Amino acid sequence: MNTDKLFDITVIGGGIVGLATAYKIQKNRPDLKVLVLEKEQILAPHQTGNNSGVIHSGIYYQPGSYKAENCVNGRRQLVAFAKEHGVAHEVCGKIIVATDESELPFMNKIHDHGQANGVEGIRKITAEEISEIEPHCKGIAGLFVGCSGIIDYRGVTVKLGEQIPKLNSESEIRLGYEVEAFSKNNNTNIIHTNKGVFQTKKMVFCAGLFADRLAREQGVELKEKVVGFRGDYYELTDQAKHKVKHLIYPVPNPAFPFLGVHFTRMTDGEIECGPNAVFTFKREGYNKTDFSLKDTVDALSYKGTWKLFRRNWRFGLDEYRRAFSKERFLKTLQRLIPDLELDDLKPGRSGVRALLLNQQGDTRDDFRIEYGNDSIHVLNAPSPAATAALAIGDAVWKMAEEKFEL
Repeated sequence: MNTDKLFDITVIGGGIVGLATAYKIQKNRPDLKVLVLEKEQILAPHQTGNNSGVIHSGIYYQPGSYKAENCVNGRRQLVAFAKEHGVAHEVCGKIIVATDESELPFMNKIHDHGQANGVEGIRKITAEEISEIEPHCKGIAGLFVGCSGIIDYRGVTVKLGEQIPKLNSESEIRLGYEVEAFSKNNNTNIIHTNKGVFQTKKMVFCAGLFADRLAREQGVELKEKVVGFRGDYYELTDQAKHKVKHLIYPVPNPAFPFLGVHFTRMTDGEIECGPNAVFTFKREGYNKTDFSLKDTVDALSYKGTWKLFRRNWRFGLDEYRRAFSKERFLKTLQRLIPDLELDDLKPGRSGVRALLLNQQGDTRDDFRIEYGNDSIHVLNAPSPAATAALAIGDAVWKMAEEKFEL
């Protein structure tokens, strides 16, 4: 039992957003006793540790949105933090490549968004310049985004966690503690876990794939539901790694709520290709056959899910075909690198992204943070949340300072 200690704030969720939030709270108020609870045995076990490892620039997002503002601000903080603490990263730049005339208007719109968002190092490039930057890539025009890069997000999360007890020796990070229930004792919140009970004055939820369920348990009125989408990756074999120098992205289809299959050189030297995006029948299901009855019923009984399916059924069907066909996946990759061959690919890992889906089936909601009953909830933090994590942490701290009357 852990009832002998009263924490000021408990952060539930040990991904990068949770640790960035705990770090920002602790940095602004070193006197507060902060607790972080993570149900797995390591930090960053789910979305953070299974994403593409890209430092996003902020070029894609609607000017004035939280995504745009927090991505640009968060990126700059992230790179500074990585430099200060020796986290593996490289600001290597990326190219966004148009392969068809029909993609040019949206490519130009992305360029304009980037300029409006204050993204540095953007320039339009020709087909010849694409070949100079990435000799095996073919396109008719593109964008070079110099401030994008690659980073070890799990490494960032671990470093954030190391700073918290340095700022206050009474603060703690507990791994392997799964939250099971909540109760109240006068003005104190009681958190019941699989390994004991914790007392805390206030709570911050950064629960990713389970953000909606925990919010409802705390009485937050939430019409939307989190729906999970699995993304599968391939890796380039050693014989093919020379075909990708840095980061290569397609121009995203504006009708589809994902950026499309891309190439990423990771900080460990591997080259990843992906991800696709398919509905998953388990919120933390990383294998193609993973299934949870509760998660499936929850998603398929929600009208927003079916509206999303109806609106995007052609895209969804193509994504599922690619998920089970290496040949189809290769064909998509060859739009950017035509000389890629089947033997150049080997199976990689998978990740699951959480999207807060509204009742109209729209996944393009902005970052969303809400307050309710002694708690703050990060309800929607899809990509570029990892890049923006430190800025999201600032936003949560400001809300905590006001709502928790700190």
